[in-house]
Amino acid sequence: MENRNLLQYFFITLKGMAMGAADVVPGVSGGTIAFISGIYEELITSINNIKPSLITDWKNEGFKVFWQKLNGNFLVALFLGIFISLFSLATLVSWLLENEPILLWSFFFGLVAASIIFVGKEITKWNLATVIILFFGAGLAYFITTLPASENTASLPYLFMSGALAVCAMILPGISGAFILVLLGSYKTILDAVHERDIKIVITVALGAIFGLLSFAKLLKWMFSNYKNLTLALLTGFILGSLNKIWPWKLILETKTIGDKVITLKEQNVSPFGFEGDPQLMYAIIAAIIGFSLIFILEKLASKK
Repeated sequence: MENRNLLQYFFITLKGMAMGAADVVPGVSGGTIAFISGIYEELITSINNIKPSLITDWKNEGFKVFWQKLNGNFLVALFLGIFISLFSLATLVSWLLENEPILLWSFFFGLVAASIIFVGKEITKWNLATVIILFFGAGLAYFITTLPASENTASLPYLFMSGALAVCAMILPGISGAFILVLLGSYKTILDAVHERDIKIVITVALGAIFGLLSFAKLLKWMFSNYKNLTLALLTGFILGSLNKIWPWKLILETKTIGDKVITLKEQNVSPFGFEGDPQLMYAIIAAIIGFSLIFILEKLASKK
């Protein structure tokens, strides 16, 4: 892994904060942010380095060798940013989802749309297989976004499983970990636990996330090592298909009230001109342009060593 100075690790923490903010929103993937900010493959490789043999390395070769093989500075800086974001920005993002959903979704729609271009151009060889895989990924992601949400579930074993599945989605560009939690019915429980500092639930979900992360990262590493172009095509398709979920103008078909929160169970995309209420079209376009432009700003920053 590359050597970095303190300022570079600070920027990695900022990238982690961006990943955490994205993962709070049902429909946006932190994996997309990791990819466009230039740290995706290093993240997958670093996670794969976490294995029992590291303990042996620590005993035989010392902590310094152990920490270098773990790529510990990178992981600490990144996950510090993610956790800072989850605990500090969760309230803000929740407020925006409640009060300015069109502008928030428009921003992320522009960001994710630009990500399709960014990830797609990393494919070095196009052929029939890459095209098929791309459309398969798009179709699968689209299908997932059309599934109805489940009712809220709060049992600890279920929350452990939810954390494991959500983190697998989180590190896949295009598939939102938060949206998987909505489908599983765990989203509100976990978000409330973060707000209310419910340590028991937070730790349960975190342990599930660690289990899922260590398991799924091995598959992703193998895919990147052996079928990089096909993997990139699949991820591009995932991002393309996820646009259905983050379309800003929606008609709410079915809701459920849990406590003081109203959870959307079923919705339908509509044209801004057929939207019931103020479509905020001009502001939405501006927000989408900002999100779209941000991708290329991040790309420029990521290219600077």
